Amino acid sequence: MAGLSSAWIIAAALVLDLLMGDPARLPHPVRLMGTAAARLEKPFRALLSNEFTAGLGFAAVLVSGIYVITLAGVVLAHLAHPAAGTVLEILLVYACICPRCLYDEAGKVHQAIAAGRLDQARALIAMLISRDTASMDESAISRAAIETVAENFVDGVLTPLCFAAILGAPGAMAFKMISTLDSMVGYRTLKYEQFGKPAARLDDAANWIPARLCVPVISLAAALVCKTGRRAFKTAVSEGGNHKSPNAGRPEAAFAGALGVRLIGPGIYHGSLVEKPWIGTGFPLPGPDHIPAACRLMMAATLIAGTLMIGFRLIIG
Repeated sequence: MAGLSSAWIIAAALVLDLLMGDPARLPHPVRLMGTAAARLEKPFRALLSNEFTAGLGFAAVLVSGIYVITLAGVVLAHLAHPAAGTVLEILLVYACICPRCLYDEAGKVHQAIAAGRLDQARALIAMLISRDTASMDESAISRAAIETVAENFVDGVLTPLCFAAILGAPGAMAFKMISTLDSMVGYRTLKYEQFGKPAARLDDAANWIPARLCVPVISLAAALVCKTGRRAFKTAVSEGGNHKSPNAGRPEAAFAGALGVRLIGPGIYHGSLVEKPWIGTGFPLPGPDHIPAACRLMMAATLIAGTLMIGFRLIIG
């Protein structure tokens, strides 16, 4: 994927996602990645007795495997017909980004709260986060929805666009495998503490630069949408490191500053209260109306990110 065609592929993939989102009835490559990972976990554990080494091999084979398979598919499609190869690349990059899905899912949470259906809102947000939702009030649900939109702007939009711009559709697919593995095995539990550590570290590395690039991107979006670009940038710089994740705090702090709300903080996980530092410490807790504001901010940031990646491809040729 090079030159003008590369820019058009990214642009077309973005337009497809914004128009169609994630059609539930169509087969999705990420689901196939999850199936492959689930089936290969046990064989890798059996093959290597050291859990960390087994997890390293597991991640390396799956990530490199999806890159090679995607590259081979793209090359064969281009050999069959250039248009077929281009269409395949567009569809693959489209499958790797999810701004419309984020917008829609957060919107459903907001609609449920606005209609007074808190139980439904809790059920909807429970599908997006790992913390317990049974005792969440309107503000806690709103906070969780905003955090989901903010964090996933990086790994669901900006990072796959960066990989697509640099390594084409195979690179975007390889990143989605990294992200999928992190969501499946990258947990600090007895079962995955060692086996999942390579996948978690690989995900941290893949998102490291985009998580920092997102600060000026979100700040520019905030300047255009909310007139709070300076505050978004300042909050991201001063409080973006207040998170156990090396990456997640940056977009969440930028959103906190842009919207003027307090995010993260204590949460209940698996029945236990986990103390986490607040981000946006000088702001009040969010309310339901901040959810659509966060969605608009994310969409503006998506358009800016897409423009940057398209421009990058046009410049490097």
